[in-house]
Amino acid sequence: MSTPNPYAAPKAPVADAAGPQQGDFIPGGRGVPAANGWSWIVEGWNLFMRQPGMWIGMIVALAVLFIVLAMIPFLGSLALMITFPAFTAGLMIGCRALAEGSPLEFGHLFAGFRERFGTLAAVGAIYLGVSLAIALLVGLITGASMFAMMSGSGGDPAATAGALASMALALLVMMALMIPVAMAVWFAAPLVVFHGRGALEAMKESFSGCLKNIVAFLLYGVILLVAVIVASIPMGLGWLVLGPVMAASVYTAYRNIYFT
Repeated sequence: MSTPNPYAAPKAPVADAAGPQQGDFIPGGRGVPAANGWSWIVEGWNLFMRQPGMWIGMIVALAVLFIVLAMIPFLGSLALMITFPAFTAGLMIGCRALAEGSPLEFGHLFAGFRERFGTLAAVGAIYLGVSLAIALLVGLITGASMFAMMSGSGGDPAATAGALASMALALLVMMALMIPVAMAVWFAAPLVVFHGRGALEAMKESFSGCLKNIVAFLLYGVILLVAVIVASIPMGLGWLVLGPVMAASVYTAYRNIYFT
């Protein structure tokens, strides 16, 4: 009988090794019951309530940072879209710490800049590039429609109605094209930082996980839409709670879909 080599490399991938919050990782995710769309929000609320003060402080700091970046012409918006996955990854790392019984720390907000930042930035760059391509396409369509509306037949009502219909169709096309893009980035950050996925691989698995749970996401989206309206009523102060709950719900959904 051979003696195990104590210096041998582990046979299981380190990124998927079992831990306090780990189970069996499912590449590409699995389908879960539609009602879980509500459960993700409830579990996100539970994570928020463990340290609400820290959560609110982090969300306020993130909002201020985003506002400052948005005030920088062109480069600010560019940096915001490219670094957004890194901030998301930091929040996911903080959620995992909370779920494992460790405290949420302000430094978690920037943890994505220390762990696989290059890959996370690549996710952001791909998202930016695809979004710009879609916006350009829609802009060309709406621009042509506006030109037709302004120069068509001396203000002919039929021409104007046709141009407006074309613009509405272009906006619907933009929304339809952006939904798959959003699906591809929704879980990309945790798949990168927790499982060592490359940018394209993470986006592919994120899209797969969302597609397999489209009904659950419909319920999830409807509930959040109502919550967004309610949170925006008192001068937007409800976002101090809704923002952290939404962020935490991404983590709870990721755990539910990609683990057994």
